[in-house]
Amino acid sequence: MTQRSVLVVLFDGVQSLDVTGPVEVFAGASHFPGAGYELRTASLDGAPVRTGSGLTLVPDGGLADAEPPHTLLVPGGEGTRNPDPALVDWLRDHAAHAERLVSVCTGALLLAAAGLLDGHRVTTHWTVCEHLARSYPAVEVDPDPIFVRDGRLATSAGVTAGIDLALALVEEDHGRDIALTIARHLVVFLRRPGNQAQFSAQLTAQTARREPLREVQHWITEHPGDDLSVEALAARARLSPRHFARAFQAETGVTPGRYVDRVRLEHARRLLEDTTDGITGISRACGYGTPEAMRRAFTKALGTAPAEYRRRFRTQPAID
Repeated sequence: MTQRSVLVVLFDGVQSLDVTGPVEVFAGASHFPGAGYELRTASLDGAPVRTGSGLTLVPDGGLADAEPPHTLLVPGGEGTRNPDPALVDWLRDHAAHAERLVSVCTGALLLAAAGLLDGHRVTTHWTVCEHLARSYPAVEVDPDPIFVRDGRLATSAGVTAGIDLALALVEEDHGRDIALTIARHLVVFLRRPGNQAQFSAQLTAQTARREPLREVQHWITEHPGDDLSVEALAARARLSPRHFARAFQAETGVTPGRYVDRVRLEHARRLLEDTTDGITGISRACGYGTPEAMRRAFTKALGTAPAEYRRRFRTQPAID
């Protein structure tokens, strides 16, 4: 089997993990006969580059001498804020020759500057999603998923999401078993779907400043199956329901109901992925009450039913 080639573009200010994360995933495939990748890195002039964290990366050569790859990977980093025009020009002229075009994190900004994202649905690091959408109105920016596939184009959110995307590409190229083995070797999860949100509920919401509200946040996370109505949570915070709802949203940025929904969804996902518990039991443990209520929540948030989610992302047989 002919090895697929992967060319990783390097530039000053690149995020080192955007480079090394996917490279380690692709390199892991070399342990399987016929499943390896031909990996090369290149900078504009072939000179070493300095990453945003101060590391020096030595490329295999210059972009001018690089053969058209199967997969062209463009990482992100501080260097995407004011990119070298020559790099943008190179991408504009050569990206079309790659069978698969991939960006990690803010690498999407370089592709957008080269006009390569127009008419496509993409994602990037959450901090620049609004900037990308505002600066390039022809690009459909989805701020939520950790990665997005749109034809030959694949874009990911920040840093570790590049590993998730690379694992998905290896699975596409060589099958789930090889991708899963690589994920285990790297001690990461293969199971994160592309449409998983970039943040957990706890990270998406701000931490409340006042202690009673912080305690309620912790209580919700630790007791998703309990009564988490506004009235019950307000009583725990020793506030009136109206005052509690206003204060919670003001300090966390989300309503109590929305926060509860996110926590319950995350807890249900973890149980589906990591346990053999039945769907009926999981729906009760997560506060949904019935499998049908949980199915509606999954379909709305993830576009898939709990049983299908488990089939795709569990690591052991389940008892449903």
